Amino acid sequence: MQGDTQDLWVFGYGSLMWRPGFDAEERILATLHGYHRALCVFSHVHRGTPDAPGLVMGLDRGGSCRGIAFRVRAEKREETLAYLRAREQVTMVYLETWHRLRLADGRLVQGVAYTVDRAHRQYARLLHEDEVVKLVRQGVGVSGANPDYVRNTHLQLAEMGITDPRLARIVAALEP
Repeated sequence: MQGDTQDLWVFGYGSLMWRPGFDAEERILATLHGYHRALCVFSHVHRGTPDAPGLVMGLDRGGSCRGIAFRVRAEKREETLAYLRAREQVTMVYLETWHRLRLADGRLVQGVAYTVDRAHRQYARLLHEDEVVKLVRQGVGVSGANPDYVRNTHLQLAEMGITDPRLARIVAALEP
């Protein structure tokens, strides 16, 4: 973990990419090795409820993930971490973890990311695409409708030149 006097790097791989909710001095494409993006978290708050859960992205073990690294000025470090903890750890399904990120310009930085806790009851492991679509369709939470979240994430990835065939199939299946 970086010291309190250094700028903070935050890795976004889902809604943080298109709705960070904090001020960043820099935004750049980055890669995190050892984890991949997956719709693997039952959402009980932001995009669903315990009775009608949606599904949101998590960083799960294995592979690599391309996303966005945000650089936050040192003066806003603690404020930003507090915001992220309130947003990402509301049910503690995500672990606050620190990783080496490779930025698109070649720099290596230490950054915070929120990885899925595989032991948590909200971890959704190895769901069939039909089940994923069903859960996404039903999910509505305090941050809105789950299909909007999935479409926005897919759109952001496409704008970044990132292809995710499984996510593309899920988005296509959500269309009326």
